[in-house]
Amino acid sequence: MKRADEQQALRALQAALAAEHAAVYGYGVVGGRITEARRTEVRAAYDAHRARRDALAREVRGLGTEPVAASAAYALPFAVPDSPTAVRLAAELEDRVAGVCSDLVRATTGARRREAAGALREAAVRAVRWRGGSVAFPGLAERTGTDTDTDTGEAGPSVSPPVSGTARPTV
Repeated sequence: MKRADEQQALRALQAALAAEHAAVYGYGVVGGRITEARRTEVRAAYDAHRARRDALAREVRGLGTEPVAASAAYALPFAVPDSPTAVRLAAELEDRVAGVCSDLVRATTGARRREAAGALREAAVRAVRWRGGSVAFPGLAERTGTDTDTDTGEAGPSVSPPVSGTARPTV
C-alpha cells in the first residue's frame, strides 16, 4: 500500500473503532430500556460490538498506532425513555456503524476489506431486525446529513461523525 493509502485506511479503522465504542455505550442504554422479550437480542448485539471493538483496537495497535479511546459519555441523538425509543436507538446505532464500515470497505483492500464488508453486512442485518424493514444502501444514509423517520417523515438528527472538540461525541 502507498503511504497515503495506509493513512486513509488507518483513519477509517480509527473511525470504525470510535463507532464501535459509541455502539457499546448506546447498547448499554438500549438494554436499560428494552422489554424483556428483546433482551437476548440486545445482549447479542452488545457482545458483537464489544468483540469488533476489541478486534479493531488490536488491528490499530498492530499498525503501530494508539487506538482511539472511548469517551466517558456520548450524547444520544434523542431521548430514550421507553422500549420503543430504545428499539429506534438500536437501529440508529447499527446505521451509524454501517456508515463507518462502508467507509472502511472503501479505504481498504484484501482481508481488511472483507472484514469490513462482513461488519457492514452484520450491522445492516441487525438494523433490519430492529427497524422491521430495510434500506436500499445500508451505511450510506449519513451522507445526506439527516435521516428521515419512516413513521413520521420528519428529518432526524445528523448522523455525521462528531466534530473534533465537541464535549461529548454522539452515539
